[in-house]
Amino acid sequence: MFLVEDAVPEPAYGSGPLLAIAAAAVALLLLLIIRFKVHAFVALVLVSFLTALATKIAPADVVTTLTDGFGTTLASVALLVGLGAMIGRLLEVTGGAQVLADTLITRFGEDRAPFALGVASLLFGFPIFFDAGLVVMLPIIFSVARRFGGSVLRYALPAAGAFAVMHAFVPPHPGPVAAADLVGADIGLLLVFGLLVGLPTWFLASYLYGVWAGSRYMVDVPDLLSGGPVPETKGETRLPSFGLVLAVLLLPMVLIFVDTGLNTLATQGVVDGDATWVAALRIIGKTPIALLITTLFAMVVLGWRRRSMADVETIMNDALAPVCAIILITGAGGMFGGVLRASGIGQALAETLESTGLPVIVAAFVVSAALRVAQGSATVALTTAAGLMAPTIEASSGLTSIDLVLVVIAIAGGATVLSHVNDSGFWLVGRFLGMDEKTTLKTWTVMETLIGGIGFVLAFALSLVL
Repeated sequence: MFLVEDAVPEPAYGSGPLLAIAAAAVALLLLLIIRFKVHAFVALVLVSFLTALATKIAPADVVTTLTDGFGTTLASVALLVGLGAMIGRLLEVTGGAQVLADTLITRFGEDRAPFALGVASLLFGFPIFFDAGLVVMLPIIFSVARRFGGSVLRYALPAAGAFAVMHAFVPPHPGPVAAADLVGADIGLLLVFGLLVGLPTWFLASYLYGVWAGSRYMVDVPDLLSGGPVPETKGETRLPSFGLVLAVLLLPMVLIFVDTGLNTLATQGVVDGDATWVAALRIIGKTPIALLITTLFAMVVLGWRRRSMADVETIMNDALAPVCAIILITGAGGMFGGVLRASGIGQALAETLESTGLPVIVAAFVVSAALRVAQGSATVALTTAAGLMAPTIEASSGLTSIDLVLVVIAIAGGATVLSHVNDSGFWLVGRFLGMDEKTTLKTWTVMETLIGGIGFVLAFALSLVL
């Protein structure tokens, strides 16, 4: 989906000045966020406005350009992020994460406990964001580490890496959703390829590396969070069954796969794409509807059967507060991308990249990685890089729907690498696991770089053969 369907007015400057303005805009954005600690949302809105003025977008069109870019992105992002947060919060409060981890550890056994914790985090990481998911899982991770012994990294890194992979590569997380919207990629197809790339990436970069790092770096289990999460409730506290938790987690993926599968079959002529039953099934498989159905299902089986309706309403309301900032930042990233497109900067960048011969997917990774290293936030890097690359992608001929999805994954890979001291996740993981900065750089930073790098390599390899 792109901001402007009509013809874009002739830019006021040539390619050189436009690219200089783009470079200055990105530099100003990083300066505001890093040096002056301006909130990313405010910084993105301000830089978008100044860029519109600097590129001489018609005064009557400036506000419309800003609001159209913001609204177009939010139209898809806000629904998915909000509903996903509600599902995750219900699973968290009802003890679903605890049930998931305990069951998998029992079935996999002691020797495979890190693998079981990672699988549990992959499943739980589908609807819940990185920070919240890790905080919920940490008491379980610490309990398992105390029970089986050894470095806490052996158990924590596979789980933390699982949340990082899902957060970067798989909808309905805000980064990949916003990037997909900006470059026009299909969300259902992104879910398929996000998992196709994300699962082996997790196994190589998080599980295998986490087990190795746990044998190399001895980090004792911290004392914090030893009591485990105790959800507040006025009603029944009976934990949900493993099967029920699994059903809630898998339902949206199954519904989305139905839409993607039917679309593929219709394209190949196997089924009639205009048939009523095909249209009906494809509607319930659209990502917002699939998540809405899952939210309602979770409200019934996890909420109303165990708690009062008032308690469930409170849980759902509390789920939205933490994601408001993320939603606004992604919307502001869409605003910035809209300005870049309307001003002609995107077209100038497209022409420059075309002249260098650098493949779009490689350029997307490099731009995203540079933004990630400079300012720390993966979400800001994702949305800004996608905004910068969107006009280039639109101008590139021969890109298929799969190519667009793989470009989004490449952007996500770039936005994951080299987490360091300007990334809140760096401090979150380091402090919760009781590591100093040097050890965090040797473990968490290396793992994040492996995740981003391997994810990009797999996406690039797929782009060469598909």
